[in-house]
Amino acid sequence: MTFQIQAVTVYGKQPGQVRTVPFRTGSLNIVTGDSRRGKSALLTIIDYCLASSDYPVKAGKVRKYVGAYAVTLAKPGQQLFVARRAPEPGNAVSTVLCVLSQAPGTPPPPLEELTFATPLDTAKDILSDFCGIDRTVKVPAVARAQTIAPSIRHALYFCFQAQNEVANPDLLFHSQGEEWRPNTIRGVIPYFLGAVDPEQAALRNRLRLLRRDLSVLEAKLAQARDLGPASGQARALLTEAVEAGLLPHRDTEPTVEEVLGLLRFVLEGSIRLETEPRPDNNGDPLTAAIGRRAQLRRAVGRSRARIADLKRAVEENDDFAGEAREQRRRLASLGLMRLSPDTSQAAQCPVCESPIASANTTVATIMQDLERLDGDLQVIGSDTPALQHQVALEEEQLQQLRAALSRSQDEINEISAGLRALQQEPDQVQRAAHVRGRISLYLDTTAQHVSGPQVEDSRDDLQRQISELEELLSDDTQDDRLTSYLSLISQNIRTRAAALELDHSNAPIRLDVNRLTVVADTADGPVRLADMGSAENHLGYHVATLLSLHEWFSEHRGPVPRTLILDQPSQVYFPPDYTGEPMPQGTDLSHLLNVYRIINDTVQALDGTLQVIVVEHADLADPLFRDHVIERWRYSNNQALVPPEWITEPIDDEDEDE
Repeated sequence: MTFQIQAVTVYGKQPGQVRTVPFRTGSLNIVTGDSRRGKSALLTIIDYCLASSDYPVKAGKVRKYVGAYAVTLAKPGQQLFVARRAPEPGNAVSTVLCVLSQAPGTPPPPLEELTFATPLDTAKDILSDFCGIDRTVKVPAVARAQTIAPSIRHALYFCFQAQNEVANPDLLFHSQGEEWRPNTIRGVIPYFLGAVDPEQAALRNRLRLLRRDLSVLEAKLAQARDLGPASGQARALLTEAVEAGLLPHRDTEPTVEEVLGLLRFVLEGSIRLETEPRPDNNGDPLTAAIGRRAQLRRAVGRSRARIADLKRAVEENDDFAGEAREQRRRLASLGLMRLSPDTSQAAQCPVCESPIASANTTVATIMQDLERLDGDLQVIGSDTPALQHQVALEEEQLQQLRAALSRSQDEINEISAGLRALQQEPDQVQRAAHVRGRISLYLDTTAQHVSGPQVEDSRDDLQRQISELEELLSDDTQDDRLTSYLSLISQNIRTRAAALELDHSNAPIRLDVNRLTVVADTADGPVRLADMGSAENHLGYHVATLLSLHEWFSEHRGPVPRTLILDQPSQVYFPPDYTGEPMPQGTDLSHLLNVYRIINDTVQALDGTLQVIVVEHADLADPLFRDHVIERWRYSNNQALVPPEWITEPIDDEDEDE
């Protein structure tokens, strides 16, 4: 069971100043009043106390005269009191809260008895637990390479409708217009609707981590393979050492270990210049490197041509085998007219089994063709795997040639740079010292990776674990469950839309969690909420959707607070500068009362498991509205969220909070 809001408390900046606004749980609560009396601050105060990462309370009397905020949360047999100071001057937000477990019915404590020592993250975890959220579950974030641990902050997407959201055609859920929030909402909806099985979610997260580990391992192994053969830079430095007289010329290609050993020998030994003339056939090292690169390019071209020929042969074999199998099926159907097993001459009728001598030649020809096709298919069947194996070998050889070509280019670049640097040195000794410096730099950076511990190739084990998890998850029906749940919720949205007499309510209505909107499937095509005219439609579909979702949460124990807060739904029927008079008349009044009737009917049907809090400008005389008003904050009765006696100086109306 999750919680509802039992009270909102504000503490003034002067000693002893406390103001509590109580709410009835399991009921419709209406706070009505004039503009700038603090009504809209109720939603932002609740948001702030429920571990918001920012300070959503708007500038005005509330910010100026309130030093701390608190909410009392209640569920059967339990009560949680959460208080949070207003930010200190110069700070964006207060990062510590006071969280107290209380006996049910305990009033808010005085400010001086509160200890603000619970870090924000810890408070968020406590609130998530109190809401019934399983914090061990992680769900994938949509379009982001990470997972989400659902929390109280995510649950509030379905509990708040601020003044600029309650009839917004483009935003269906709270905070949907903020960066990254749409993808987060898409990611957590399956969990809060109950479509996510915790065990399956854990397996999905494990599968994601294993796939990530496999990707990282393959990258490390690829890097190790690149460093396996002597890199182009190492070979170029070896060539420079020979050219500078630090090493004798070698006729054989050194291995990676030999290259590193020779480079260390050059670095560790004293400068001993080779005076023996190098063979004439050694030639210019740059020319030799360019020649090796040309040979590698030709080898790459030949390898590509062989692979293309082999793939073409495999394709031709497959085509021929297909045609041959089809021809064999046709001939086999004619084999009903078979030779007599006794005489091997006369064919037998497949119906009466009487001999038909005239068919001997035809049947024999058919049987010969079948034997020939069987032989051809057997030969092709044995050839194709061999060809495919040869393709794999050639592709592996091509990868090796490409790696060698890359190293060759590195060698050419390094030799070119080295030759340019050596040409600037005045004598051979300084050239040799320059080469040693370059070798030292190389050994200090790249070579240590070559000689370091080898990466353990555990790909087989990781792939085995991934395959096992994929097999376990193959029967997971999360997507099917989500589709089914959304279909049922959409039916309830349509029922409420019809009761509100909204446009398109006679067509199928669906909640689209990908676009985070409501869609009517009409004969002329889908119509999204943003394309539906009239603010009354926008308000109506918001109310119908949120009530239907909370009905689902209540009936299926979804870990979402059983509170829906609506900020001024009557704005659709009142002008922006409405001050309370005159009351709406005729159709507008009827439609507004209909909204409250739908809200109250849902609350009554859920029998105490849903609380709706509405803040309003309007103050209607109809009992449907009047009987649920818990506070009236008007200039005429001098009532507001912030008591008048707390205010010590006038505030410009433009700066006052709603």
